[in-house]
Amino acid sequence: METKTILVDEHVNNDESYAQAVDFIRGGEVVAFPTETVYGLGADAMNATAVDKIFEAKGRPTDNPLIVHVDSKETALEYVEDVPEKALQCMDAFWPGALTLIMQAKPDTFASNVTAGLPTVGIRVPNHPVALNLLKRLKQPVAAPSANTSGKPSPTLAEHVYFDMNTKIPLILDGGPTQVGIESTVLDMTSAPPVILRPGQVTKEQLEEVIGTVRLSSETKGNTPKSPGMKYAHYAPQAPLYLIEHNTKLIEKAIDHIHSKKKKIAVLSREDFETADYCFPLAVDKLYDSLRKCDQTDADLILACVLPENEDAALMNRLEKAADHKWFS
Repeated sequence: METKTILVDEHVNNDESYAQAVDFIRGGEVVAFPTETVYGLGADAMNATAVDKIFEAKGRPTDNPLIVHVDSKETALEYVEDVPEKALQCMDAFWPGALTLIMQAKPDTFASNVTAGLPTVGIRVPNHPVALNLLKRLKQPVAAPSANTSGKPSPTLAEHVYFDMNTKIPLILDGGPTQVGIESTVLDMTSAPPVILRPGQVTKEQLEEVIGTVRLSSETKGNTPKSPGMKYAHYAPQAPLYLIEHNTKLIEKAIDHIHSKKKKIAVLSREDFETADYCFPLAVDKLYDSLRKCDQTDADLILACVLPENEDAALMNRLEKAADHKWFS
């Protein structure tokens, strides 16, 4: 059955649209919906069978935990325990918003495939009217990873979701383009000091202004992941992606070298390279859309032009994973 997409306009009455989404989720199905970061693939976080459908739709390993979305700080506190004061301070400062907090889950609350069998859970309050309206109507927590095929660029438009998920899920709520464009920052509050497991829009500096010292995770492979994005390859386009220093002469030389091998090249950059076969913008909020546009071309190779010493930590995190840490040389 073809997936149904419903346009949801926050300025008009969408009762029927939300009612359909609520019925699907309460009935154990999966629904895609927009958040301010990326589109999420949501299911009842306390229904293991429903959550299994997320993994099936995404083709995602089941040892990767899922982030739970709720409608408020007060709701979040119903599902976690031993909450440190610094976590409460983060909730007050950044929620609703692009910050996921890892905390101790109340026992026997979430389906074990949400937490990957861990005693902790990642939880946040999204800052998007469609997501919040859906959560308030549901009155229950929703497990929602990004609504893309596992390992591929996350969706920032409903059409991205449809491309990956058509026939796999019954419904997509289309709330337009997402604002942030990358997944939330994930902060582990069970460590002292807290540890950023995944960088995002909320930066280390912003967090430290509120709660003091925050560490960055080394993200060592093989550790039991408490957060999505720590263990497996992510965000990769179809063609091989390489990072290259944003040096005009170096990039032009690379383009000439690739053309000499009779191959086509796509470039992600802050400036236009006319000699490239394709050129798309490189910015945090445009990254996934640009990677997906690369997939619509016949490019044999993609170069992402970066300034590592000045680059946004969240952008570099996604680019390094998409490139599997490969630099063009």
